[in-house]
Amino acid sequence: MERKRFMVGKYEVVAQPIPYSTHMLRYTVFVAGKRIGALASMPTESDCRFLESPPAVPPVKIFQVVYRPGRPKKGALPASRTEENS
Repeated sequence: MERKRFMVGKYEVVAQPIPYSTHMLRYTVFVAGKRIGALASMPTESDCRFLESPPAVPPVKIFQVVYRPGRPKKGALPASRTEENS
């Protein structure tokens, strides 16, 4: 199987067979001659836009990684209740 070149909007896509795979193709996406990514499925124009400018990733929330509530330690005092009986 040979390489196939086609355009999706302003993006040039080159489809070539994946090594050791009979039926799968790797779709490499170019914009203005510069490679911006590759996909294993047929890219749409929105996929190409996502490869060109991916969304910002929010910062990691350290608190969620460190705070792991679980069983209390042996010999720990029971949790104090702040409820008022009325």
